[in-house]
Amino acid sequence: MSRGQGALVTGSASGIGRAIALKLAAEGFDVAIHYRSSKEKAEQTARDIRALGVQCVALQADLTKPQEAEKLVQEAHQFLGNLSVLVNNVGNYVFRPLLDNTLEDWHDMLDSNLNSTFYTCRTAVPLMREQKHGRIVNLGYAGAQNVLARPGNTAYAIAKTGVIILSKSLAKTEIKHGITVNVVSPGIIETSVTKPLSEVPAGRDGSLEELVSAVWTFIDGPEYITGQVLEVSGGWNL
Repeated sequence: MSRGQGALVTGSASGIGRAIALKLAAEGFDVAIHYRSSKEKAEQTARDIRALGVQCVALQADLTKPQEAEKLVQEAHQFLGNLSVLVNNVGNYVFRPLLDNTLEDWHDMLDSNLNSTFYTCRTAVPLMREQKHGRIVNLGYAGAQNVLARPGNTAYAIAKTGVIILSKSLAKTEIKHGITVNVVSPGIIETSVTKPLSEVPAGRDGSLEELVSAVWTFIDGPEYITGQVLEVSGGWNL
């Protein structure tokens, strides 16, 4: 049974985004999932979500393009009727020596991780203001709040540090409207592209279940918690 609230999760055809979308559906949210090119996976995820007894729609968009990001949020709001949750999960990742990055790599890291988050938030926040309620959770990167050299993934780290600053800024301006904005920063998760597990004090990667639990903490938690960064990293990058 739907609880009358709707959630949009970006990059949710598979992996982390899919796991978050399924959790929200299990908690009774109607869900709009988003994909860029993985149509078949997105449609399967939508079917799995509907099987939980809630409504779901799969929407396509390239979130590096502001017009498409705006359209995605508006379409999700129209379908859901009440966009109360936005989870910004989408974002590409490249690991290679700094000066081996092409200009395309550099711009893609910033566009897909940071700019896409700004584009969706700037459209979703006015809708949430009208409802006087909203929960925004943006995905960061463990250690991104620490200004350190990241020669292997510089553009990605810059983008995720930007996500944290953007989130804190929105948290400060929007709490008076009943909107919270927080960040969940994954470390090495079971779906991660690279896994330097020798650097992780916990000695293992994190599970999707552990990461989803952190996201749910901010969605289900009190309004007085906002502008926070919760790392799910097993002690990595401390």
